[in-house]
Amino acid sequence: MEASLTYARAQDASDELRDYRKQFYFPSTGEVYFLGNSLGLQPVGAKAMVDRIVDSWKSYAIHGYGEGETAWLTYPNRFKQPLGALVGALPHEVAVMNSLTVNLHLLLASFYRPQPGRRKLLMEAGAFPSDQYAIESQIKAHGLTPEEALIEVSPRPGEKCIREGDLLRIIAEQGDSLALVLIGGVNYYTGQYFDLQTITRAVHENGALAGYDLAHAIGNLPMKLHDWDVDFAVWCSYKYLNGGPGAIGGLYIHERFGMDPTVPRLAGWSGSDLKTRFQMPKTFTPEPGADGWMLSIPPGLALAGLEASLELFHNAGMNRLREKSLRLTGYLEYLLDTIQNATFEIITPRDPEERGAQLSLFFPKGAKPIHTALSDVGITTDYREPGVIRIAPAPLYNNFEDVYRLYEAFHALTKKIPNNH
Repeated sequence: MEASLTYARAQDASDELRDYRKQFYFPSTGEVYFLGNSLGLQPVGAKAMVDRIVDSWKSYAIHGYGEGETAWLTYPNRFKQPLGALVGALPHEVAVMNSLTVNLHLLLASFYRPQPGRRKLLMEAGAFPSDQYAIESQIKAHGLTPEEALIEVSPRPGEKCIREGDLLRIIAEQGDSLALVLIGGVNYYTGQYFDLQTITRAVHENGALAGYDLAHAIGNLPMKLHDWDVDFAVWCSYKYLNGGPGAIGGLYIHERFGMDPTVPRLAGWSGSDLKTRFQMPKTFTPEPGADGWMLSIPPGLALAGLEASLELFHNAGMNRLREKSLRLTGYLEYLLDTIQNATFEIITPRDPEERGAQLSLFFPKGAKPIHTALSDVGITTDYREPGVIRIAPAPLYNNFEDVYRLYEAFHALTKKIPNNH
């Protein structure tokens, strides 16, 4: 590797995915955008997809539920194959619905069912706050307290990431007191990617269930949830999936639960069996698969933007995107390591297999001014308390020149502010 614009442009010229960049709108200010882990860019095709739904509403009114190219009653079905491919699931194991936290509550209601002697729920310390809030409220809904039922696995003193060995050891130590493990597939703060297959196996060996928040993992890393025997997962679609602000969420439920109508759940009319739904039966019979957790018909306007992005994922292929992602973050890591006398630490794991499309830089002091200064020169990154700048080169639309431009600006700033005040 070389710390030069010429080298970066040569990498872009040989990149077989380079033309996908043209399929996205960048902010009109011309900024270099590294915020796909918070909000993905708008696909060029998104507006046409949304207009198609608006036109259907205009042309068909109520008949649009069953007529037209995007009949709203069955429109969500076309998302099953591409989403299943992204997370490694069978089509009937995935569904688009609601938002991430709503789906998390729905699945916790089904899969966190504490019993005497087996009531513990384990999560990683420092998970995204909405996960913490949802989990604590679910624990309280069962008449328990977080102090008695919640286990949070933390990094060792002086470290920022959780060691897998520590996580597996605590799972084993909890034994038959453990009801559920809920981990973020990729930690939003550090960018650490957890080995979901190994964790799931350890959880099952102890008789508990394994679920994951994939908000920062879907569209970021290839996964095989079905083959890994994962019990359930939830995600949002506005980060790497580029579905738009507040985009519709999704969930995965292994078919051993999804095809079992006796699994308890919070029911809604749109989750009832389609064969009898319009007979308006009083008794709820769930639709087979993940759709049996649906509460209401997913909004077509919210689905449309996501459909445009999923087409790009399908054409690019998750394995090719992962290969480019590894090269982008590897180049960023190399460039940052060349900066001397800069008081920051890359806290994302150095092992590429333990991270996705993100490097998190921790500053003991002065991170916010650096973040603001980068923004002032057109480099968009993300700041998170305490003291971290997150940089996410999304392989669908970021390139090596973007990475070099960030390094160039960042290096200049560290020279001006050597002590990061």
